[in-house]
Amino acid sequence: MTARLLLVRHGTTAAVRAAAFPGDDEPLDDRGRAEAAALVPHLPARAAVRRSPARRCAETAAALGRPDAAEDPGLREASFGDWTGRVLADLHAEDPEPVVAWMTDPAFAPPGGESLEALTARVGAWLAERAADERPLVAVTHGGVVRAAIAVALGAPAGAAWRIDVAPGSLTELHAHDGRWRMVRANWTPPRDELRAARAAGAPA
Repeated sequence: MTARLLLVRHGTTAAVRAAAFPGDDEPLDDRGRAEAAALVPHLPARAAVRRSPARRCAETAAALGRPDAAEDPGLREASFGDWTGRVLADLHAEDPEPVVAWMTDPAFAPPGGESLEALTARVGAWLAERAADERPLVAVTHGGVVRAAIAVALGAPAGAAWRIDVAPGSLTELHAHDGRWRMVRANWTPPRDELRAARAAGAPA
């Protein structure tokens, strides 16, 4: 039996554009809703849908036509602690050493936050629970979670996540056979014409 997992990164937000650390109440912008809506034809119709508790993931699920998606705390983004709400460039300008440590040392955690190693371990445990699922699952989540999931599937160290691009509104697909995950595709986004059509149609708010 093969488990099929489709990881959707939430659509664009103001914090994404500003390279900031968002809180859980960060909403999608218009482009973010269109990015999510453009994915609808590319997702299996019979899949279950789960989402992170964050507002931007709830709104992404709604734009996918699944406002009833079950909330799953295992899909939450890494905690950024005291950095929540701050812009990365501003933090670096004030005190570059912690920012450099965060970007180079997987064991480093922002003050009051979660390290990349801790995030990867958490996501790995979540994936282990999904490896026997018989029904395809769409998981609406965050860039950090998707990067960690890819690292786990590839058997790579946690630090490899920094070398993985995950765009807003992108789709990453993993399959598990006999409990072992493998990556089928990563960071896939719909063609530009489909995104333009979704924006023109007015994605659901």
